Amino acid sequence: MQFTDGRVVDAPRVAADHPDRMTFHLVPSSAAAFFVILALCSLFFALVEIHIEGGQGWAANLPTWRIENRYTRLFMGGRALTGYHLYVWLFIACAVHIPIAIDFAAFSWRVEARIIAFMILFWIVEDFLWFVFNPHFRLRRFRREHVPWHAPNWWWIMPRDYWVFFPIGVAIYLLSYATFSR
Repeated sequence: MQFTDGRVVDAPRVAADHPDRMTFHLVPSSAAAFFVILALCSLFFALVEIHIEGGQGWAANLPTWRIENRYTRLFMGGRALTGYHLYVWLFIACAVHIPIAIDFAAFSWRVEARIIAFMILFWIVEDFLWFVFNPHFRLRRFRREHVPWHAPNWWWIMPRDYWVFFPIGVAIYLLSYATFSR
């Protein structure tokens, strides 16, 4: 496997030295860059959303359509699906695929796994930073009683989505570096 900066890792050869194993070839500088850009993108988008939503989360006061039924409650954690959120999610999904679309990066399942991991982690980190930097909330109000759109699915100190999707995102990211051998 060759990286854009010229580094080469001979993953198949390394994997062949360890039959019946899964090995990881995580490059620390790549991981650091991934998590730094994840944090920055999440921060900047959280700041944009604070300006759009103010103190009313989940697009409560935005002029957008809402769908709320048993399916949206099931798949959206008890929240309504809003036009605002659907289009923002689709925009981010398209934006993170731009490097593949313009041939800056070749498609591979490893790259796609990193993109999926980025999107999952992006939404968790962005949501948390929305509270941290929102003058209507800050950390002191990051509690079930102050966050009605997360309240039905609040586990201990944070929303269920954080507990479920953060480990999934990290696992997908780590698996993108895995090499499986027979």
